[in-house]
Amino acid sequence: METTAIDTAAASAPALTPASFASSQEVRWCLGCGNYSIVKMVRQALAEIGTKPENTVFVSGIGCSSRFPYYVETYGYHTIHGRAPAVATGVKLANPELDVWIVTGDGDALSIGGNHMGHILRRNLDCQILLFNNEIYGLTKGQASPTSRLGKRTVSTPYGSLERPVNPASFALGAGGRFVARGIDVVQKELLGILKRAHANKGTSFVEIYQNCAVFNDGAFEAFAAKKAQADAVVWTGHGKPLLFSKGTKGLRLNSEKLRLEVVDVEGGDWQAAGVLVHDETNRALAQLLIDMPALAFPIALGVIYCDPLPPYEGAVVAQAQKVAATKKRDLQKLLSAGETWSIGGDASPAKN
Repeated sequence: METTAIDTAAASAPALTPASFASSQEVRWCLGCGNYSIVKMVRQALAEIGTKPENTVFVSGIGCSSRFPYYVETYGYHTIHGRAPAVATGVKLANPELDVWIVTGDGDALSIGGNHMGHILRRNLDCQILLFNNEIYGLTKGQASPTSRLGKRTVSTPYGSLERPVNPASFALGAGGRFVARGIDVVQKELLGILKRAHANKGTSFVEIYQNCAVFNDGAFEAFAAKKAQADAVVWTGHGKPLLFSKGTKGLRLNSEKLRLEVVDVEGGDWQAAGVLVHDETNRALAQLLIDMPALAFPIALGVIYCDPLPPYEGAVVAQAQKVAATKKRDLQKLLSAGETWSIGGDASPAKN
């Protein structure tokens, strides 16, 4: 087989590293911000996946997280508040071959952008959504966000928030998301694996990342994010693996009468005798139970919680457009004049063509 100049150039191209995806822009996040850890893992994931920078687009809205496109050496759009899913949809439909990532925050995605977020999830556009959840508005200096906890005191809720917080993963699942995962900014090995799984999924991949805001909500996730707390406070999900935590001494079992999860002790490592559930990431009902486990009384479920793929939206759009183009004569004027029309002045009654 003859080797072309393009083949030779590709073979001689240096291997990509995380540094290949570091831009020349000065990073402008507060010292101690969890975003530093996240951007590091995203660059690592892009390198290990073998992503082509020229085929990759990061789209963001507004907020601290949304400065992300400046800090990765790819194409990017820093768009307007809450509208990153709409812009990303346009990018993907214009060129389905592009690798599209959306970076957003809890305020950007679930307040003004909640409607857009719901629709991109139900449509199942092939993209990765990274929602940085720090339970606060950081860029605008510490107001309560949709994910702030009940009773949270902030500059906008000085006597405590009276609103029940949105659960981002539950929102994604309820909107029809086919891939829902959760990670922590500082647990880098697991976060890297989640990012790679999200990229491998064909369809909308929703990844909620608990991210510490060192200035306005420092330590909000210490109960499970602190290294010494993780063993007892986190159950890492793995498809086909038992839902164990506390170094295998505790697990999650289904109470069949009440149809809810309960914590059980595992004696001698015999998790089967204890009735511990095996995680099935294609089971939507189980995913909902894991996402909704009450804090403190239960561990928090992290990892890929739900993955049950369906064909992505843009493929159906392209196929429909090709079918119409092949069978219909292109007549723009006829299309514009189709259906009911109205005359300006004179007889204003509708006329059918």
